[in-house]
Amino acid sequence: MHPHRARRRRGVRRLWTAAFAALSLPLALVGTGTTTAHAAAVQCSVDYKTNDWGSGFTAELTLTNRGTEALDGWTLTYGYTGNQKLANGWNGTWSQSGRTVTVTNAPYNARIGAGAAVTTGAQFTYSGTNTAPASFAVNGTPCTGAHQPPITVLTSPAPGAVYSQGAAVPLAATAAAADNATISKVEFYDDTTLLGTDSSAPYTYSAAGLSVGSHSLLAKAYDSLGASAASTPVGITVAAGPTVVATPAQLGVQQGKSGTYEVKLSTQPTANVTVTTARASGNTGLSVTGGATLTFTPSNWNTAQKVTVGADSSGTGSAVFESTAPGHGKATVTVTQLAASTEYDARFLELYGKITDPANGYFSPEGIPYHSVETLIVEAPDHGHETTSEAYSYLLWLQAMYGKVTGDWSRFNGAWEIMEKYMIPTHADQPTNSSYNASKPATYAPELDTPQEYPARLDPGVSVGPDPIASELKSAYGTDDVYGMHWLQDVDNVYGYGNSPGKCEAGPADTGPSYINTFQRGAQESVWETVPQPTCDAFKYGGKNGYLDLFTGDASYAKQWKFTNAPDADARAVQAAYWADLWAKDQGKGSQVSATVAKAAKMGDYLRYAMFDKYFKKVGNCVGPTTCPAGTGKDSSHYLLSWYYAWGGAVDTSAGWAWRIGSSHAHGGYQNPLAAYALSSYADLKPKSATGAADWAKSLDRQLEFYRWLQSDEGAIAGGATNSWQGRYATPPAGTPTFYGMYYDEKPVYHDPPSNQWFGFQAWSMERVAEYYQQTGDADAKAVLDKWVDWALSETTVNPDGTFRIPSTLQWSGKPDTWNASSPGANSGLHVTVADYTNDVGVAAAYAKTLTYYADRSGDTEAASTAKALLDGMWENDQDALGIAVPETRADYNRFDDGVYVPSGWTGTMPGGDTINASSTFESIRSFYQDDPNWSKIESYLAGGAAPVFTYHRFWAQADIALAMGSYAELLE
Repeated sequence: MHPHRARRRRGVRRLWTAAFAALSLPLALVGTGTTTAHAAAVQCSVDYKTNDWGSGFTAELTLTNRGTEALDGWTLTYGYTGNQKLANGWNGTWSQSGRTVTVTNAPYNARIGAGAAVTTGAQFTYSGTNTAPASFAVNGTPCTGAHQPPITVLTSPAPGAVYSQGAAVPLAATAAAADNATISKVEFYDDTTLLGTDSSAPYTYSAAGLSVGSHSLLAKAYDSLGASAASTPVGITVAAGPTVVATPAQLGVQQGKSGTYEVKLSTQPTANVTVTTARASGNTGLSVTGGATLTFTPSNWNTAQKVTVGADSSGTGSAVFESTAPGHGKATVTVTQLAASTEYDARFLELYGKITDPANGYFSPEGIPYHSVETLIVEAPDHGHETTSEAYSYLLWLQAMYGKVTGDWSRFNGAWEIMEKYMIPTHADQPTNSSYNASKPATYAPELDTPQEYPARLDPGVSVGPDPIASELKSAYGTDDVYGMHWLQDVDNVYGYGNSPGKCEAGPADTGPSYINTFQRGAQESVWETVPQPTCDAFKYGGKNGYLDLFTGDASYAKQWKFTNAPDADARAVQAAYWADLWAKDQGKGSQVSATVAKAAKMGDYLRYAMFDKYFKKVGNCVGPTTCPAGTGKDSSHYLLSWYYAWGGAVDTSAGWAWRIGSSHAHGGYQNPLAAYALSSYADLKPKSATGAADWAKSLDRQLEFYRWLQSDEGAIAGGATNSWQGRYATPPAGTPTFYGMYYDEKPVYHDPPSNQWFGFQAWSMERVAEYYQQTGDADAKAVLDKWVDWALSETTVNPDGTFRIPSTLQWSGKPDTWNASSPGANSGLHVTVADYTNDVGVAAAYAKTLTYYADRSGDTEAASTAKALLDGMWENDQDALGIAVPETRADYNRFDDGVYVPSGWTGTMPGGDTINASSTFESIRSFYQDDPNWSKIESYLAGGAAPVFTYHRFWAQADIALAMGSYAELLE
């Protein structure tokens, strides 16, 4: 365990990333509202939480401004009654005099907007009792305690329960109110659909008529003071008839040992029922050693009985066991025989089982992974049941690891098929690529600083360079179509555009997943300021020109389709395919994945569009849209993974035009040297095109140099670089450092919040470097990792109880040296500090993977033990029925009321009927949120209540945790 330094605790902001979606501009992540500050009387509340291990504890205090105006500068005071002694604090200046503790704001969190909150924390030692403080004051004014919402638990049905069609599902909940309030009612929901209400305890409801399939159920309690809170969702399945029920669906059994799973019936029988269990297929080293025949009676049908599966002492691989009974549907359990010392593979399988259980709500009926189980979440996706190309890439990686552990590669191949069917546009979605003119790929439009400056005027007078790879891609693959994922999908068609594969604005009645776009108006446009649009704009929704005239200014508008690719996701798909190929070959099953791996090579070939300047202008010292020359050949390539590439064209197949663009902005967090290595040097993933492998070889070298150039004096990796300053080839400030002529950009691509501040980008990107280093031993990669790992470990705390704190928000100062490949600078003037810390389990898993791959090749024992401590800590402390997750305070949700810029006089309509005009807000054009069972949390917050707390189960995070367990099992266990 590593109490390296007792450090500051987590901030309230949680970020997630993807690519921007449309013709021209970038992504923004979760933002934080700002309010003009004036002198105001203090009205406040303080929430106090501790993590206590007997001789010490950490305290987290959330200070909420309950006034109507912003608070500029704050000093928080409170007192203890025991011998608690301050060790250190974070997110403020902490001191102690006797029993009185004082915290003064840091420069970066001095202002608290009306209704907003800041979180600060400290570590203490103590002996005896640890009584919480009874009162708090801010700037000398006592703070009233925030009214706490009720605690709600859905006690029935049990997670994973199976019911027969027509049988009533018994729902029951407990609810407890705080602060002398009483419970007024409990509502029961199926996802966002209200099933029924009970206003008196015990709170129950009998849900009849649920459809066959998976259901996510929850209870929501209201109290007499107007507060409300929902329970954690519980997943169940409704079967078409009586069925045998077995849990869990995935089981790992170590060599020479045995494991058990439970069996029962879904419906009460009228006579005794005999359930027989046997191995149906797979590994013969696994066999039923107990419970092969079980009898269920009309009285004990719902009492689980155990089936025991034994493993021999030498085999590995999975087997399917079936439990059958006359007149009942069968239950199947996949049991995997593991090596004798693979606890972490068993953890992988257990978490994999939770993620892939249809009843737990991670997937749509089509098998598409949602961004999160929960629907009310606003990050880069602005709804939980949207998804991203990132989620698809994590599904591929998860299924590759499943193939490694079990030997079953059908799920990896199936994941690619789902991605290809739903997230890679078909020919019908991109019908006019044959009209694409590679000598003039697109018409220039400047990127502008704020959404209020849009639409951006198209300027055909600005020269653009030729596309040097279109011809060779068509020659290699015999098509004009682009083979890459679009980045954002409305899986349940909540918005109602109906842009499902092959359809253009089919409308709200369409049941398929719908392609959508959001970000398109400059670096300052956060998710809270976006106007969602369809990828195929046929002017059915929006205004008279659909949504096009919100973004680009032109004399006339044509119906068109457009897609945007997130290069980090496609590169991660290639990365997953690389591992799948290696692992399958190790098992003698390489032929089972070869066709899918070939598709990954094709995707990597098209991914080269991310290497080019947006308008194929010459890379290096590119200033002035009219004076920066058009590229010739490959001199328009920066050979890095940029923020996006995009392509589009006319809906009318006789119109005869299409376009393609790259991106001028490269972010350190998007690079993937493992994918570059695989696409340049690994035979099964080398692209078919004439220059694809060579381009990726050059990209590999350029990416490693990029990391070195962006590495701060402490070791963290700074923002990135651009070939188009401000997105319009403007003149950068004098003295701006360059990398092959590209200008250093501290916060490339988006500014609300700054794109360089999230530690997750560090963990994601360095994990790819660590995989590449583990595979090749490359000394350049090792040099970057050596310095980065030392810095990250120095900023990591693992407490005696297994809880941990890792960096969250980073702050930057200074600049790198201008790059000199023959004599790289030391970057002694480029610095990073950690502003606050987090226990984010998804980021911690990516960080643990980085340490795992690095430790395996380097032999660094501290990296190895810290990886283990992080994985053990989240496994022991943060599990629930759906996976591994921690509560998050979302102070940024005060932005639901943020205005969305729409030019005066512009009016339109969303598919669901919401009006779009100059008075629109984020919520007003997304009125469907008012039907969400968690909406009352937002209403309460917007009315001056406490910042809401959510426990989210993001698909990417759960997959990353499972993958971290599998990686540790493979390399360090």
